[in-house]
Amino acid sequence: MTSTRGRDRMGADELLPRVAQGDQGAFEDLYGLVSGQVYGLVRRVLRDPAQSEEVAQEVLLELWRGAGRFDPERGSALAWILTLAHRRAVDRVRAARAASDREERVARRAQTPAFDHVAEEVEAGLEREWVRRCLDRLTALQRQSVTLAYYDGYTYREVAHRLSVPLGTVKTRMRDGLMRLRECLGGGLA
Repeated sequence: MTSTRGRDRMGADELLPRVAQGDQGAFEDLYGLVSGQVYGLVRRVLRDPAQSEEVAQEVLLELWRGAGRFDPERGSALAWILTLAHRRAVDRVRAARAASDREERVARRAQTPAFDHVAEEVEAGLEREWVRRCLDRLTALQRQSVTLAYYDGYTYREVAHRLSVPLGTVKTRMRDGLMRLRECLGGGLA
């Protein structure tokens, strides 16, 4: 990139040491050289354009303030800059995730159950026992038909096939069995 200060086209490796010495012109050239790549990398990590712009600016500001930390023996200036950008973007993702997790934990602690789980389980157990007792009052043929249809999910036709009886017989058993269940359960079962 040609600069008004008479610099020839310089790469990040030449510009970064000058930035470390406080050369504002070198920083402007470096900014122009790497800002697009920094933003692109950050954008791929964060996906949100507004946050990506913010993090990219933080990275470029960190370049101005901390250019002296660059060690050319450990790699290229561009690799160092992009590593800073990636780390800052990942830090932002982790911070957002941690905040979200914190909010979720606080919300879970603050949430009061809409019902008492123990009471619900006891009541469900009692209802199951009540239904079992009522089923025991049916004839074996009625109980078999009702169990296959309502607990095992078979259609009337499938129940007839499984029991090797005519469909009309199954329908009669089911009707009579359901009527007896309704009486036993106090009208609560339709």
